[in-house]
Amino acid sequence: MAKKEPKIKQFGFFNVNKPSGIVSSTVVNKLKWLTGAPCGHMGTLDPLASGVLPVGVGNATRLFDYFLDKEKEYVAEFTFGVDSDTLDSTGTLVYGGHVPSEKEIETVLPTFFGDIMQVPPKYSAKNVNGKRGYDLARAGIEFELPPKKVHIYGMELLGRVENKEDTFQIKIRCGGGTYIRSLARDIAEALGTKAVMSALNRTQSGRFLLPDAVDFSVLEKDPSIEELESLIIPTETVLPFDCLSVTEAQTQKLLNGQRVTATQEDGLYKLFVEGQFYGVAEVEKGLAKAKIKLC
Repeated sequence: MAKKEPKIKQFGFFNVNKPSGIVSSTVVNKLKWLTGAPCGHMGTLDPLASGVLPVGVGNATRLFDYFLDKEKEYVAEFTFGVDSDTLDSTGTLVYGGHVPSEKEIETVLPTFFGDIMQVPPKYSAKNVNGKRGYDLARAGIEFELPPKKVHIYGMELLGRVENKEDTFQIKIRCGGGTYIRSLARDIAEALGTKAVMSALNRTQSGRFLLPDAVDFSVLEKDPSIEELESLIIPTETVLPFDCLSVTEAQTQKLLNGQRVTATQEDGLYKLFVEGQFYGVAEVEKGLAKAKIKLC
């Protein structure tokens, strides 16, 4: 059976503004249908959450591992004096506990800066003996998740949400893998109370920014292939590496799978061939090799 050709010829990334109320896979599946090409998102957003959802199309999906640990920014709403089995407002809510003042919250936030150990929510995609955490939790099975190290670059209290005496808005800059729901739980615990995440908007994921994102409603209108291609962000513009400079002779060796000498420091680089983006190269101990081919 002949391989089905994608409708789209240009590969790269879509920066989609996911609305609250849908799962991330809804965005991915829509783009798969529109482009006819493999697609995948970088860092899922909970159904409650909205904001930046980068989606790779075509061979750009091979690069996800290079983006997952990049810095992210969120604006979250934490509601105090309430607990939940899911750690957010979509779960079973149990009220009790005091609502802290803005000054109390501002005082405790810096204690979470830097590397911290965080226990993921049980209602998460974490794997437990081959089962997803949310499946076990929904089945009422007791289990524990080990803490993991995450990095918090900083947090800023933006203030109390209008007409909500118990809810505060906090801007959070963190590394990949951070659970904002767990932050709500842990910040409240440090204040001697309970809290859930009641809203979340991701405003940045690495080099993908919310002001540049296309609303999902645009995709729901089934844009033409030309319109879709105009929305694609070329891979080389968002890949967070410097360029590798090689001679013409070295380029041919690299393309043949050989290593060539390099003066650059050890690390990953964007590799261009005859002015065209080719893929990712790796330098190690003064030698470079082509690591991932994208063209």
